[in-house]
Amino acid sequence: MQSHYLRNTPFLFSSGGHPAAAGNLGKHWLISAALLAFSLLSPQIFAQSSSNRGATLPEHRFKSGESTMRAFRPTVEEARQSIVEIQLDGKAVAFGTIVEANGLIITKASELKEGKLTCKLANNVVVDAELAASDDANDVALVKITAADLKPIQWDPANDATVGQWVVTSGIKVMPEAVGIVSVPQRKILHKRAIIGVIHDTNAATAKIASVTPGLGAAKAGLKAGDVIVSINETTIKNWEELAKTLRQYREGQTVKLRVQREDQDEFEVSVQMVDERNALSTPRRGRSGFSRQEMMNRMGGELSKRAEGFASAIQHDTVLQPWQCGGPLLNLEGKAIGINIARAGRIASYALPAELVQQIVENLKAQFQTTVNAEAKQGN
Repeated sequence: MQSHYLRNTPFLFSSGGHPAAAGNLGKHWLISAALLAFSLLSPQIFAQSSSNRGATLPEHRFKSGESTMRAFRPTVEEARQSIVEIQLDGKAVAFGTIVEANGLIITKASELKEGKLTCKLANNVVVDAELAASDDANDVALVKITAADLKPIQWDPANDATVGQWVVTSGIKVMPEAVGIVSVPQRKILHKRAIIGVIHDTNAATAKIASVTPGLGAAKAGLKAGDVIVSINETTIKNWEELAKTLRQYREGQTVKLRVQREDQDEFEVSVQMVDERNALSTPRRGRSGFSRQEMMNRMGGELSKRAEGFASAIQHDTVLQPWQCGGPLLNLEGKAIGINIARAGRIASYALPAELVQQIVENLKAQFQTTVNAEAKQGN
């Protein structure tokens, strides 16, 4: 029973599954020893015999329990100095990851609403912050603060995220926020399908509308049966397949500009708002909470992020996060960041943008911020 655990323990290896490098061996052994002792004191975790089927595991030894968190404490010792707590009107809404010593921080954009923006550092000092730039496509915001001795996060140079690998979520406290395991290979996360509310004329070779669904975006924009959609946001549309493929790039709430050909009239443009296909076309059975049974099951353990889809690439792990715990780094056992947590997506599904993508986003956001600064300076002259 115990030898099986020793053969399968991942704690004596690096994040990629290879023997730990000499410089990190002490940290690995510390974590390994703590968790091994923890496991040996808890045989009910591994045994399935009838003699202990009724045994109850103490809460502090659960995955999110104090003993487990304490075992992972060495992993976050350095990284927490590179994390801030993003506050809006004094309330924590997300974590932020320091990416440059000059005060540049990235976080989850959709959690930043109207209000006074501040950042709480690991030393508990609270400083004013400003929104510098944002990437709506991946829900990342660049925040600027002024503070001394800021330490940028250390990225894992291997950009390594392997299924089965332990990962740690750190905040500004000395103990980890949560731990989990990478559960699905890195992949693109599509947003929920959104529609404009039209039905295809199957007899036409073009993107001709057979009917318009009342109350949805197309109807509100004045589209009618017989209209032909010839472009979407300047992208030429030749047939219905191209229409569907192009619309799939947009999500609920976004507005698309359509160029439309109506019989015996010149082409004209309309703006149409996308709506969630499921909400628009179906009414799932909902309980007193306002959620369907499937939604209720998915929300067990806490609320989900309001924006939990539509990412260019994401690492899926089984860490149970609260929405406000997103925006900070996802760490490997060496304490290096392999990405930033971007969404709590399900009961046992959280997403992190991989480090390689994050670093590209950071460069784009910095350029966007610099353009704004230059424009403001030019107006001031």
